Amino acid sequence: METPISLASSEPLAQLQGKRPILLFGGVHGDEPEGVRLAEETLRSLLIWTRDGISLAPWIVITCLNVDGYKSNSRVNARGVDLNRNYPSKDWSPKADAPRYSPGPSAGSEPEVQGIVELIETFQPRLMIHCHSWEPCVVATGPYAQKDGARLAESSGYKLVPEIGYPTPGSLSRYGWHDKKLPVICIEERDGLTDLSSIWPRFEKGMREVFTDHSLRDQAANPSSTESGQ
Repeated sequence: METPISLASSEPLAQLQGKRPILLFGGVHGDEPEGVRLAEETLRSLLIWTRDGISLAPWIVITCLNVDGYKSNSRVNARGVDLNRNYPSKDWSPKADAPRYSPGPSAGSEPEVQGIVELIETFQPRLMIHCHSWEPCVVATGPYAQKDGARLAESSGYKLVPEIGYPTPGSLSRYGWHDKKLPVICIEERDGLTDLSSIWPRFEKGMREVFTDHSLRDQAANPSSTESGQ
C-alpha cells in the first residue's frame, strides 16, 4: 500500500474500547466509486447528526480502503490483490478464477486488510458494513445483521439476501461472520451510475435508523452459532 488510509470515528479510538462500534467502509474495490460515495455521504451525515445533538451509536468510518486502486480505477490494490479475497478466513484459498480476484500470496497479506483485521480484533464491532457496487442488493450475513439489513433494504428499495450468490473465500463475510460471529452487511449499489448524487437519498433513512439504534450492541455480544442460511 503506497497511499495512507483516512479513518474517522465518533470518539478517539482509545475511548472506543469496549463500546463495540459500527464499522463502515467503502472503496474495497477501486473500480467501485459508488461504494466510496456512499461511505463519504454516511460520514458527512454522521458528523451533521452529531452536531445537531442526535444520539448515535459509536462508529468508525473509512471512506476508501483501497486508495491506490481507487486512484487507478482498478478493482485490486497496488499489489494486484483483491482485498475482499484476502481476509484470513478459514476458507481462504490461493486459487483465483481470474487475476482481478487474486487472493494474494497468503491470507491477510495486504496492509489494508491487516488494518481492518486489527480494528475487528481490537473493537469487536457490533456490525460491519462494507459498500460496493454490482447488482443492487443488501447482503446481510448472520442473524444479527438481519434487522439492520432490512432497514437498508427498505430504505433503498433493494432486495435483502442472505448471501451474494457465489463463493467468496477470504471475504469479509467469511471472516467476520463465519469465523468471528460478527454481523456483516454488504451493500451493493448499482454499478456504473452516472449520477452518484442519487445514492445517498436511497440510503439516508436506513443509515439513520442503523446508527441511532443503541439496542443491538449488547445482543450482538453473544451471537448464536446458528448461521441463518449461510
